[in-house]
Amino acid sequence: MYKGFYGLREKPFSKTPDPRFLFMSRIHEEALARLQYAVEELDVALLTGGIGSGKTTISRALMDSLGPGYRFCFVFNPILTPMEFLRLLARDLGLDTPAATKDDLLKELTGEIYRCHAGGIVPVLIIDEAQMIPGREVFDEIRLLTNFQLDDTNLLSVILMGQPELRERLAEPVYEPLRQRIGIQYHLTSLNLEETLAYLDFRLTVAGGKPGLFLPDAVLRIYQLSGGVPRRINTIATNALLEGFSRDSALIDAEIIDAVNEELFV
Repeated sequence: MYKGFYGLREKPFSKTPDPRFLFMSRIHEEALARLQYAVEELDVALLTGGIGSGKTTISRALMDSLGPGYRFCFVFNPILTPMEFLRLLARDLGLDTPAATKDDLLKELTGEIYRCHAGGIVPVLIIDEAQMIPGREVFDEIRLLTNFQLDDTNLLSVILMGQPELRERLAEPVYEPLRQRIGIQYHLTSLNLEETLAYLDFRLTVAGGKPGLFLPDAVLRIYQLSGGVPRRINTIATNALLEGFSRDSALIDAEIIDAVNEELFV
């Protein structure tokens, strides 16, 4: 609908985690750099941030930045039993039919991880929404995975990503053994007003458009309504483009933002 009207090749504010649209604010640059370091050092990393702050998109950018020497194992829904978790990891590592018993499954995982090391491949386990892990048992399995090591190096890297309550949970005494394994930590904060403007213009440019489509008063209203959270910015901006198109408006101003805000829950 609005793409042709605004000279866009594609939708600039899609909610899918496309790394091309990752706006590298100061905080996102730092987060990506820390995750890269953790993976290169075969360390355990913790990345937290509010809903829609860009954690998943950063993980995709991390995967794209590291090349073929790494095998990424993603856990998107961590509401799993320990066996379900281990079998999922085994399948991601290339085992089509993981063993049904834990002893045999651990032997298979051990063999596959050592085969990866012999072939120059580093497994990277990324657990998204880790605050949803249902019990201590899965966290214990994650901790035990970090025991895969040779004398001079670990054999895999683990990245835990989640909302701020993940930090609160890991601060409990029962998780001290896992917490001691975490070498890299970072928390994503929201964009400021200047970064919100740059974010909007950046995504418009990636989508084939031109910067400046959102007037300064519109940017201010978007920032005030979104709190600088990228996913909220995307929702408001998308609806503003639809509203602007329906009004035949070449630019988006604060009046359009206020009009769409009445219909949104952001």
